[in-house]
Amino acid sequence: MATGPREITTPFRPIPLAIPDGMKPNEFFNSTENLADLVHNNGLLSNPENLLLYRKALGHSNEFDCSIIYNTSKVILDPLGRPVRRTQVPDRVLHVWNRMNGIIIEYMMERYPDPAEALILAGEASLDATWPLTAPGVPSIRMLHNHFMVFPMKDLRAAPHADPGNPNLTDGGQHSLFQAYMRDVYREFFTRALELRILRPVADGDARLDLTGYPQGLPSWEILGGVEALKDIRFWREYDEVLKGFLDFYRSFFSQVSTRNASMPDGVHFPRHVEEVLLFDNDFLKTARKVRDRCMTDARYANAIRWQPAFKQLIYRNDEGRLIVTISQNSIGNAITELLGVVVNRVPDAEAYAEREPALIEKLLEVRRRLIEADLGDGIATDYWPAG
Repeated sequence: MATGPREITTPFRPIPLAIPDGMKPNEFFNSTENLADLVHNNGLLSNPENLLLYRKALGHSNEFDCSIIYNTSKVILDPLGRPVRRTQVPDRVLHVWNRMNGIIIEYMMERYPDPAEALILAGEASLDATWPLTAPGVPSIRMLHNHFMVFPMKDLRAAPHADPGNPNLTDGGQHSLFQAYMRDVYREFFTRALELRILRPVADGDARLDLTGYPQGLPSWEILGGVEALKDIRFWREYDEVLKGFLDFYRSFFSQVSTRNASMPDGVHFPRHVEEVLLFDNDFLKTARKVRDRCMTDARYANAIRWQPAFKQLIYRNDEGRLIVTISQNSIGNAITELLGVVVNRVPDAEAYAEREPALIEKLLEVRRRLIEADLGDGIATDYWPAG
C-alpha cells in the first residue's frame, strides 16, 4: 500500500445555533453564550477548576472524540485575556488537568490495544489570535482545550490519498523553513536546553507512521514506560519543558525576523541556551534575515506570519505501540490530526452521524465514569445523557 497522507470524511449533526445578526461566527463562538450552549448540549463533566469535558459536536472522528476545555468564559470576559497554552494555566488547574489527560489516554490504550487497528492521539494547539483578526480561520473559541481522538486504521487504509500540497499539511511553507534551514540548531537547542529522563529522543523513522509517512522531520520523543509513565507527575513536567523550549525557539526566531539583532525576548525559559545556541548560530540568524527580507517585499507573506508562538503538541501511538511526543509550529491553524497526515473532511449528515452516536456516547460515558471515580468532576446532564 502506497504511503501518503489520507483524507477521511466524518459526518456530523448540524449545530442548532443561531448567530445574532451583525456578528461573525468567530465573534459569537468566543462569547459566554456560546460556551453555555457547549455545556448544555455537549457537556459531559465539569469541576471547580473550570475544566469541562465535552463531546466534540464538530468532531474529527466518530469512533472516539472528546475534548477538555479550560472554560474561563464566565470568569474572564475578555477573550484576549484568557489562557491559551499550558504554560499560562495555574498550577492547581494544571495538576487536575494532567490527571484527567492521563486517565483518558489510559482508557484509549485499554479500549484499543492494537496499533494495527487504531490510531490514538491526544494533544493541543495554540488558540490565541496570533495572526490578523480579520483573517479567515482565526480560532473560534479562544480558550485552551485539548483533543482525544481514535481513528480506525481500516478506515484510514481505505481512505483516498490527500493532496500533499494541502496548505494544512505543508504548514504554509513555514514548516519547511524550520526544517530546511534550521534543522540542526532546532534539535541542538532542544537537546542542550531540556533535562529529560522519561522522554527520550527518537529518530524520524521511529516516529513516522508507515501508512501516512507523517510526522515529517519534527523533533520527537518516546515516553519511556508507556502509558504507566502518564501517572508520574515528572512526565507532565517534561511534557511542559518541551513546550517551553519550543516557545523560546519560536519567540527568539521571530523577534530576529521582526528586528535585526534584537535582544533576547523577555521571560524566556532557557535564557542561557537561547544566548549560547540560538543567538550565536549563523544558520539561525541567516534564516531570520531571509524571512525579514521577504517580508519587506511580499505583503501577503508578511501578513500570513504568526508573530507570536503558535504550536501543536501531540501524544500519539506509533506503529510499534510506543507512545510518542512531538511538537510543531502551527502556521496555518490546522488540526493536530494533520500533523500525522490525516486530513478530516467534516460533512453535515445527521442520519449518518446518528448511526455512530450510540457507540460513541457509550465510550464517552465510560470515560466520564472513571473521571468521577477519581474525584475529577461531576457529571452533566444533557438531552442525550443523564448526569450519571
